[in-house]
Amino acid sequence: MSEELNPFAIAQEQLAQAAEIMGLDPATHELLRWPLRELHVTLPVRMDDGTVKVFHGFRIQYNDARGPTKGGIRYHPAETVNTVRALAAWMTWKTAVVDIPLGGAKGGIICNPKELSVGELERLSRAYIRQVGRIIGEETDVPAPDVYTTPQIMAWMMDEYSTLRGYNVPGVITGKPIPLGGSQGRGDATARGGMYCIREAGKVLGIELNGVTAAVQGYGNAGQFAHILAQELLGMKVVAVSDSKGGIYNADGLDPQAVIAHKQETGSVIDFPGATNITNAELLELDVTVLIPAAMENQITVANAGNIKAKIVAELANGPTTPEADEILYKNGVYLIPDFLCNAGGVTVSYFEQVQNAYDYYWDVETVHERLDKKMTAAFHAVHEAAQQHKVNNRMGAYVVAVGRVAEACKLRGWV
Repeated sequence: MSEELNPFAIAQEQLAQAAEIMGLDPATHELLRWPLRELHVTLPVRMDDGTVKVFHGFRIQYNDARGPTKGGIRYHPAETVNTVRALAAWMTWKTAVVDIPLGGAKGGIICNPKELSVGELERLSRAYIRQVGRIIGEETDVPAPDVYTTPQIMAWMMDEYSTLRGYNVPGVITGKPIPLGGSQGRGDATARGGMYCIREAGKVLGIELNGVTAAVQGYGNAGQFAHILAQELLGMKVVAVSDSKGGIYNADGLDPQAVIAHKQETGSVIDFPGATNITNAELLELDVTVLIPAAMENQITVANAGNIKAKIVAELANGPTTPEADEILYKNGVYLIPDFLCNAGGVTVSYFEQVQNAYDYYWDVETVHERLDKKMTAAFHAVHEAAQQHKVNNRMGAYVVAVGRVAEACKLRGWV
């Protein structure tokens, strides 16, 4: 039997495992298996050459028992509704595991933003808001950036929504540029939250992280900041990084600013001076203390999980490890920090942005970092303790914490 790689089927399978561990009643389990609502949209956009191209997109609101839904908008040529459903489910568990009063949602447009001009990108973004604007809002559903979407795209979307409403609504979307109500500390929040988790993992495992080796798969926003902060905050030596075109390795460590400059100049990290080119597959199997998958889903599978040598795997990407691979890593003693805990720094600071927008008073970056650290540290230890108590892997520990909180809210509301 081939390994299941449908992200939503994986999300449902993970929930089923947690439901069994928790003894969740059948009605609550069935409710939590599905999104509460989905909107599929068709977006005609006039291109620069005068033709009209039709795009397709989604906004999925998974569960709002704990508060307004929250989740990013992805622009990707391989976007599928099942990916968006899975990500909306994981957002529901993510907001619950860090204990912020929000539910989970996700959105996406099937497109290749690298092939669109700035004008086409703006028209596509505004067209999306004209369609999903009827179901989003500060008190219902607050989107944010995700794969291939940026603060500029969030600014266009916020402006389009404000135009529809007839007044300024900065709180409808997060990840905005700071002059339009964005939060200090949002840019590196996902990676920074992950570093706080790695720091706490080092403590519970008795590993002194200063000077140990690390590898980062994926070199977008999260991966680049992970490279910088692994060195700055924890003193780790990042010996390998990769992007969609391939990876690089240098046993003496890689300078993040030099690698970022090289990627900006050439479009990839490969052929970085002084480093050896390696494949993404080789990077995952390197003999490093900390492995940080920060790319796409389904990177660690039954095919390679047995070859993972890292002591800590910190999932900054969404869904990089399949359920079957999870079991292999757990049996091999690899300490995995699951995605919806490890990368929850992004949604936590997005929540801080919502709070700041709501009362129109903004915090300095030190306050953001301090409050993020407090949230992530508490979430990490809640998950670690749940996993130890139930004698399960950390992903199941995270599910037990998060699903328990969402289920309680559903029951208190009288839904089940």
